[in-house]
Amino acid sequence: MYSDKTLTLNNGIKISQIQLGTWPINNDDVKKVVRQAISVGYRAFDTARDYGNESGVGKGIWNSDVERSDIYLTTKLPTAVKDYEGTKKAIDEALDRFSLEYIDMLLIHSPQPWIEVNRTNDRHFEGNLENWRAMEEAVKAGKVRSIGVSNFLQEDVANIVNNGTIKPAVNQIEVHIGHVPTDLMKYCENLGIQIEAHSPLAHGRLLKDRKINAYAKKYNVSPAQLMLAFDLQLGCIVLPKSDNVSEMKENLDIDFEISEEDMADLIKLKENTQAMSV
Repeated sequence: MYSDKTLTLNNGIKISQIQLGTWPINNDDVKKVVRQAISVGYRAFDTARDYGNESGVGKGIWNSDVERSDIYLTTKLPTAVKDYEGTKKAIDEALDRFSLEYIDMLLIHSPQPWIEVNRTNDRHFEGNLENWRAMEEAVKAGKVRSIGVSNFLQEDVANIVNNGTIKPAVNQIEVHIGHVPTDLMKYCENLGIQIEAHSPLAHGRLLKDRKINAYAKKYNVSPAQLMLAFDLQLGCIVLPKSDNVSEMKENLDIDFEISEEDMADLIKLKENTQAMSV
């Protein structure tokens, strides 16, 4: 079962292939959600400063019956921070909010501040290198164990790889049936950078899609399980988001394999076309 499967990052650290995403669960509720997720088998969690729920995630980890060393925690820098000193401060503040001694994975959340996404061509190459310099120092100081990027295009990844000392461990990008950025995924794979798939269920948009439901029926699984299996078989780490215990269990219970022929057909599907009509 994929619930037990781990992948090894380019720094030798093992990571669960199925993790729980925590956006947009609020800070008050996420503590209970994390505890429940741990009780049903999750050992890895993904959050971010911009989600506003880091302290709740930390409390959920602290109040569980599982050792901290058995939990893998990912968080992300605020997208508005693109300078060295601001990054150092953001890392220390995150550790304080979590009340933890270290963060397992720290990501640059986006190459651009949210306010600029899809509005400007400025990729903030220098600012991202300032982020990275502080993140590399945090690794050497033992505050962070692995570092990576999120929502980075090829040019953004190349900027870090060509100018940094530590290669990104992951690039967390949107991957799901109907949206498979093959070129970017292959580029990262060739560099030894693991792809993490955020929004593997397309925010629920495609769970009633006729084609996806037909394939799910063929394998006697739910549409969500089919979509998660698709990303897992592409070699991605997946980050399904749910605050419902039954859904959490279902999302961990991926014990079937999509045939090569069906995978090839599913990769060709495009969202918002006649091939996929909700």
